[in-house]
Amino acid sequence: QREFTQKKTFTSWINSILAKHTPPYVVSDLYTDIQQGHLLLDLLEVLSGQHLPREKGFNTFQCRSNIENALTFLKSRSLKLINIHVADIIEGKPSIVLGLIWTIIFHFHIEELARTLACTYNQPSPDCSSAIDSSTKASRPAKKSAKIKERWKMSATKALLLWAKEQCSLHGSVSITDFKSSWRSGLAFLAIIQTLRPGLIDLEKAKVRSNKENLKEAFKIAEVELNIPRLLEPEDVDVVNPDEKSIMTYVAQFLQYSKNLPESEEDMQEKVREAMGWLAAQEKKLAKLLVETENEAYYQKYKEMMSFMETFNQEKIPFMPVLSSKRGEAELSEGQQQMREEWDKVIAQINEWKVKLDQMLPSPLDRIEAWLQEVERLQAEDLPDLQDPFKAMSVFREIIVIFKGLMDCFDSHLDTLQSFKNEDEKNMPLVVPEKLEEMKRRLFSNIRSTNPSTFLEYHYGLCSAIANEVKLKLNIWDVKYGAKESVESLLENW
Repeated sequence: QREFTQKKTFTSWINSILAKHTPPYVVSDLYTDIQQGHLLLDLLEVLSGQHLPREKGFNTFQCRSNIENALTFLKSRSLKLINIHVADIIEGKPSIVLGLIWTIIFHFHIEELARTLACTYNQPSPDCSSAIDSSTKASRPAKKSAKIKERWKMSATKALLLWAKEQCSLHGSVSITDFKSSWRSGLAFLAIIQTLRPGLIDLEKAKVRSNKENLKEAFKIAEVELNIPRLLEPEDVDVVNPDEKSIMTYVAQFLQYSKNLPESEEDMQEKVREAMGWLAAQEKKLAKLLVETENEAYYQKYKEMMSFMETFNQEKIPFMPVLSSKRGEAELSEGQQQMREEWDKVIAQINEWKVKLDQMLPSPLDRIEAWLQEVERLQAEDLPDLQDPFKAMSVFREIIVIFKGLMDCFDSHLDTLQSFKNEDEKNMPLVVPEKLEEMKRRLFSNIRSTNPSTFLEYHYGLCSAIANEVKLKLNIWDVKYGAKESVESLLENW
């Protein structure tokens, strides 16, 4: 029963996410559809906003490659994939597939939402560290960091539960203690809806109705009035021991809804003030760090940057909703415009610091880094959309020559990077291992895997330009020319 409920809930959740994919994708059977790997990659692309490498075909090798790409991406985000193997996913093993999807839901859906609550409920989230602290100590040992992450995983569940309790506490006798039997009566769902949208629910009537009636009404109103996808059915919850993961997945959608509610101007101004204070602290911290590390060796400078960025990325999460506001310049208040300018300024300073560090890499890594950046810049550029076919042909030929010239260096750079001896004359490391791994990953994942498709895009652009030029010429040839000289002139131009 538990496995059946999870499969149904997780499938509905995935379909609600993939409705945002272009083109939309609908999962019919989770255990079967996941076997090709495309479903996983589509899901992760929508959730992360990143473009992931993939094989376009559906043979065994291509399916395996796609699943490996998805698992590699998850591991790069420090997710533990215990006993989750490619072969098990290709076979569609229920317990493995459900375990993988739950890991994705918890990380991208529940954990991300609960982070914004962590400081409010005084949970041991990494985000709650002081933004004023300008310590330049190296990052905490890996074991300690891992323990903190485990504590945060538990507190993400607790933060979500505390949020749900808070919504229910406004309605007297409705209380919850867990994500299991507390939800069986349906009153908790109805109480949350009433808090988020007062006037939709009559809780006094609900208290004398059956569990199934309450659950049916809650799920229907949530779907119709709040636009929350119906992940559960009454029979999934009105059981002795409801599935905790399914209920958590559904409840998190109500938290998401609350985050999307329009804020009062006063609340927005307060958040802007808090963000401005944090940004000012980051700017001071960065300036102090640059002064203190000015005479340090490259290795130590990079360690300090990693430590700063780890803390910065953790602390910025609660501020991201206000920092990444989709409003246009005309809609922003004066305070919001100042905040956006301050944010851009801090990011520019961080990027400038990273560029300087890359230029300080010991030889020959500095040349490889410059080459990597040039290839990545070229790959990131949009293909030129030129109306003049003759000009387009010229531009594409030039791009192909430049890209081919860059890729001619691939093998030598790969050999150099793999054979690089990372120690000085005192047997001390020259470069932090994380930087070397990052360069190797970019070389393999971002460049080698996309090289053929990039070439293909360039040649497609060139062939399209040639085809357009041919059409243009043929249209001209359609005109009748009487004189011999005009025909010879036309042939010469052709």
